Amino acid sequence: MTQPADSFEEIDSAVVRFAGDSGDGMQTVGERFTDSSAFFGNDIATLPDFPAEIRAPAGTLAGVSGFQLQFGGSEILTPGDAPDALVAMNPAALKANVDDLPEGGMLVVNVDSFNKMNLTKAGYEENPLEDEDFRLKYRLIELDLTNLTKEALSESPLKPPEKVRCKNFFALGFTYYVYGRPLEPTLEFFDQKWGKRLPDVAEANSLALKAGYNLGDTMETARNRYQVSKAAVHPGVYRKISGNEALVYGLVVAAGKANRELLYSGYPITPASPVLEGLSQLKNYGVKCVQAEDEIAAMGVALGASFAGDLTVCATSGPGMCLKSEFIGLASITELPLIICNVQRGGPSTGLPTKTEQSDLLQALFSRHGDCPLPVVAAHSPSDCFDCALEAARIALTYMTPVILLSDLYVANGAEPWLVPNLSEIPEIKNELAEPDKEYVIYRRDPETLARTQAIPGQFGLEHRIGGLEKGEDGGVSYDPENHEEMTHLRAQKIAGICKSLDATEVQGEAEGDLLVIGWGGTYGAISSAVRLLHDEGYAVSSIHLRHLNPLPADLSDILGRFKKVIVPELNLGQLSLILRAKYLVDIIPHTKIQGKPFKVSELQQKFLEYLI
Repeated sequence: MTQPADSFEEIDSAVVRFAGDSGDGMQTVGERFTDSSAFFGNDIATLPDFPAEIRAPAGTLAGVSGFQLQFGGSEILTPGDAPDALVAMNPAALKANVDDLPEGGMLVVNVDSFNKMNLTKAGYEENPLEDEDFRLKYRLIELDLTNLTKEALSESPLKPPEKVRCKNFFALGFTYYVYGRPLEPTLEFFDQKWGKRLPDVAEANSLALKAGYNLGDTMETARNRYQVSKAAVHPGVYRKISGNEALVYGLVVAAGKANRELLYSGYPITPASPVLEGLSQLKNYGVKCVQAEDEIAAMGVALGASFAGDLTVCATSGPGMCLKSEFIGLASITELPLIICNVQRGGPSTGLPTKTEQSDLLQALFSRHGDCPLPVVAAHSPSDCFDCALEAARIALTYMTPVILLSDLYVANGAEPWLVPNLSEIPEIKNELAEPDKEYVIYRRDPETLARTQAIPGQFGLEHRIGGLEKGEDGGVSYDPENHEEMTHLRAQKIAGICKSLDATEVQGEAEGDLLVIGWGGTYGAISSAVRLLHDEGYAVSSIHLRHLNPLPADLSDILGRFKKVIVPELNLGQLSLILRAKYLVDIIPHTKIQGKPFKVSELQQKFLEYLI
């Protein structure tokens, strides 16, 4: 029996995907749905997906932009394997996404766009909406979004093309009705974005949103409405945050906790550009930003500012890391604190600049001339970028070294709820600078950390020589073979010793068993979800997720020895697997995927079962 239109079916979570042309505003409506769900009190995880071209040809598969989110009343770790509902604004969006929609899923289409020209552009010979088997496969809801939006805005002073651009919010309003989302956060967004500058635009979008919601309320099409309960959370102030936003705030807090000024030097590159954009808006917190003419210059500026005593940061992606490598070597031999953020994307070269990948681990570990190992840390989720920024700063200033912080596009662009921390509870980052009234020897080392003491240049009594040539302890240039060997070992031992300051590795599941899954970076959500599902079914499977990739945790060898099999899922050709196999001389099973897409929970669950049965 069909439920009444105003009834709700209680569900634990739902996955919604919006898809359309790059100019259809799919990222915008996805963000608004996310904000509305966060406002309601759901846990969320998102996956923006858009083409690399600024404006790909309209109506083509190459120009399809999408946004998927999962929201629920329990902990949400991934944006979902497949959508429960797909909103397709044109034939290309339908063709690019419909195979992911399970049979029986809700399919909302903009029928006005299904004309002969758009069908041809999308590669359809016939209109799929006229195929009876297709219509029976999904819960199809056909909306003439273009004309419905025009009708809703008939009294608006906007020009007809401007009215049509509001159709994305009409579609959003309809999905708000289906999933019981509040309108208030989106209406407030309209007011803040356009209320003062473009009040007619704010009013038109508000009317379109409400019209879409009201259409859902009046339609007699047989369908369910869904209610997702609020998530149980710890008390506190929450906000939605993306990985790049969390990185920005973490860097600012780290500088404050270290009592150093923050200088960011960068060159725009996808997907790291939002870090520059975000920090440039925080000048009132003492942040200095430099947009350099290229990646090499950006690294040079950061290195010079580090020499002068700032906490300095660069953020880039794989191609930029290649260009920075010479200056990273200089930072290593001069032992200056510096944070280099690599927000990874699909490579090599330009590759897949708007798709996710984990292919820069070996680059972070080894892509420098000479023997100069550096600390490498990796963030596993959007909010974890905040904590990793603090950790990178702690290591850089405590051990006087450059630090590479790995993020990836999935983490950087994704969003989740974040419990805003109490800044007073975040520990200070201790770091010492040489004092003019004390004897200063540039490469005299702390016996525990092996870090040298930094001296700010231009102070009487602290004159010293620094540069790319090998030095002796007193800072003088040295070509002595034994000194070079000793200094090279000391720099490496300093990095290796960082593991002594790390917490014990957390194992999800039992401490020993049949299968251990090891992950790093943005694979955290999919791995953790798959392992939990299997563990709940009684399988002896556990997982660990590595934040510190160099040096590796001191207890990792012992953990590896307690499991019969070890598997490492990675979005690359098996780079961490290679490192673990070489270091610990154990059999590591690599599981790789290089499609510009994150792992699905179901595919990992199936793969893990192959080694458990």
